[in-house]
Amino acid sequence: MSDNNKDAGNAATSLSKRLALIGAFAALIAAFFAYDLDALISYQGLAENEAALKRAVADNRLVTILAYMAVYITAVAFSLPGALWLSLAGGLMFGTWAGGLIIIFAATIGASGLFVAARYIVGDALRARAGSKWGPSLQKFEAAFNRDAWSYMLILRLLPIFPFFIVNLGAALVGVRFPVFLLTTFFGIMPGTFVFASIGNGISVLLQAGQQPDLSVMTDPQILGPLVALALLSLAPVLWRKLNGAKEDNS
Repeated sequence: MSDNNKDAGNAATSLSKRLALIGAFAALIAAFFAYDLDALISYQGLAENEAALKRAVADNRLVTILAYMAVYITAVAFSLPGALWLSLAGGLMFGTWAGGLIIIFAATIGASGLFVAARYIVGDALRARAGSKWGPSLQKFEAAFNRDAWSYMLILRLLPIFPFFIVNLGAALVGVRFPVFLLTTFFGIMPGTFVFASIGNGISVLLQAGQQPDLSVMTDPQILGPLVALALLSLAPVLWRKLNGAKEDNS
């Protein structure tokens, strides 16, 4: 087979993979709205469906967990609004610890789906466009980021400096390796996720009183302080490398 035929075959395979991913995501988002699952991603939806959600868990816990994860994965993969209320719903339905773990797995799967889609559907085109505009500067940034990707990704997950979907897309476009993305997402979102699941676990009293939860708790020093400390700890390898590099330059 000639090189031209090989190139044509590779291009066709790549195109078919991209179309398959687009089709799968389109089917998921259509099902999400067709079954009115978007009604649950708001305070009003949570208040109106509290009893039904708890009854579903009591009737068939496993099926409810799988259905909840499907909704959460879809919301994260398509960057739909309301992930915060879905996290609270997870705590309400399954409790702090079980709900937190379910959310972590679902969020990681959804984020990974968006990461893969960004890399294989639009990644090459966006990287080529960015490369033509910024060129060497972009390559230098990618090299520096990926050299300490573990540290930077953990910081971005521990401290929500940027929206969740922006980090998912950005990591794909700068070439972060998938295992690094997967593990830093899974472990990095743990602390914040358990906080929201805990709020959701105690939300019934607020719903019955017609009140909304105080989500500003995430800026409370008792919550934010440990997250900042973990982020600084994640940055330690980067600082150590730079310090050693400076010492070597001076020697």
